[in-house]
Amino acid sequence: MSLLVVGLSHRSAPVSVLERAALGADAQAKLVQDTVAAEPAAEAAVLATCNRIELYADVDKFHAGVAELSTLLAQHSGVGLEELTPYLYVHYEDRAVHHLFSVACGLDSMVVGEGQILGQIKDSLATAQDLHTAGRLMNDLFQQALRVGKRAHSETGIDRAGQSLVSFGLEQLSLGTDVPTWARGKKALVIGAGSMSSLAAATLARAGVAEVVVANRTFERAERLARILTESDDNAVTARAVRMDAVPDELTRADVVVSCTGATGLVLTAEAVAQAVEGRTGQPAVAGTAVPETHAKAALPPAGAGAEENCPLDLSAVQSGFSVMGEAAVAGMDAATLEQHAAWAAGGTVDRRERRTPEADAELITALAATVATVGRIPERRGPQPPAERPAPFFFLLDLAMPRDIDAAVHRLAGVRLVDIESLAEASADAPMAADVDQVRRIVSDEVAAFGAAQRAAHITPTVVALRTMAADVVASEIARLDGRLPDLDERQRGEIRQAVHRVVDKLLHAPTVRVKQLAAEPGGAGYADALRTLFDLDPETVASVSRAGDSTDEKDRPA
Repeated sequence: MSLLVVGLSHRSAPVSVLERAALGADAQAKLVQDTVAAEPAAEAAVLATCNRIELYADVDKFHAGVAELSTLLAQHSGVGLEELTPYLYVHYEDRAVHHLFSVACGLDSMVVGEGQILGQIKDSLATAQDLHTAGRLMNDLFQQALRVGKRAHSETGIDRAGQSLVSFGLEQLSLGTDVPTWARGKKALVIGAGSMSSLAAATLARAGVAEVVVANRTFERAERLARILTESDDNAVTARAVRMDAVPDELTRADVVVSCTGATGLVLTAEAVAQAVEGRTGQPAVAGTAVPETHAKAALPPAGAGAEENCPLDLSAVQSGFSVMGEAAVAGMDAATLEQHAAWAAGGTVDRRERRTPEADAELITALAATVATVGRIPERRGPQPPAERPAPFFFLLDLAMPRDIDAAVHRLAGVRLVDIESLAEASADAPMAADVDQVRRIVSDEVAAFGAAQRAAHITPTVVALRTMAADVVASEIARLDGRLPDLDERQRGEIRQAVHRVVDKLLHAPTVRVKQLAAEPGGAGYADALRTLFDLDPETVASVSRAGDSTDEKDRPA
């Protein structure tokens, strides 16, 4: 059996695809259970975070394993296999180990060096253990990944290279201002009471906000988080809990909103945020001044715009709230087509007559219409806008959910600043790498080599145990035969003979068994176990029984 990982992350897929492929807790559990039920896989674990979905499995066939794991990811995510495949990456054996260790150290995170991933790896292993899908390989792999991640954070300055997604998001919200200075005195609304939301609430409290309001679908969890914040010695914040139906009223009072829930749909629509802005200012919310005048009202097209030459959409038929601005990968469209349409909508300079055809226009109309029928509008196309042309923001929203909690159209409202996973990915791409990253990479390489050697050595251990068991049985049989032939021996003499025979057998087996373990730990050493079984004619079932005994998971094997 061999380790295989198939997955997608912010490095391989656009946020729009990650958002659609996101898996809830129930879907993750069903995925690993279906994986071990599939023919190529014996063990499985899934690592799902806000910016990655990875399926790990112990498989006996590489190509069949890749096909099966890819199909299962597509089925459980709801994204078609044909659409998902271009964004998937595959790692096998040592490369798969190297990938997980790099992830554990924060090298593959959106914010390099962040430590939250360790908790997520720990949760993934615990889930696999609870579902009985983790055997020896998954337990060894994930336990060692946790140790490698902790070693990287304790022995290097990788923490200086990055921070938590929450801290990075707040830095982006503050527009370069020191976060404590920016946060001081503000009122914050945190939607959700999970680990990410709890971290956001604690971070805001330490930063100096005056009040934190926690809203959650389970009110008791919101109350518990608010009580923890109030009783903490790290801050002097006032915290209280509210039910989800109180969110619209709280929006009008909040200066900062952080949302991270497991909802599959939007928690805050553009209309809800616009109403909150109107409640704060007493004036109707309008789009930023950088938006063309024809799109000033929530980016809606003017009446009759669909009659314009070369317009790829019948705008007169769209419903209220629709935006003509599109982002890449909407309804399966290619990025180039959407960029051309976006340029048309914004009055850009793209020569549509040269770069589009009637057939392409027809495909675009079909795809846009399908999207409108499903979600009511085309998601906003995010584009940089000159800061000088927009009023200074007074309402700050941080969306850390995947799929998103806050409508992306919010970023067009004047006075509102929205930071979400997509914008964090863009910002983190330009973040400087710390010098400690190279040191962490060396740690990962060393640990991968050590893990591979340990796994190869462990592979031969059941054979060595079976060999020693067979030798012990032979000694016991010969001692029993000697007792029958020499009944006059006293107990002292019998003991001396028994010890002498055991010493002879132990000395004969010591050198070859130690050496075979050393050879098996080297690359390509897996064949030594087969040779040992053949040379000593060991019973395969005896070896298998030793392996099964070693694969059992005790409570002590659970992540600490």
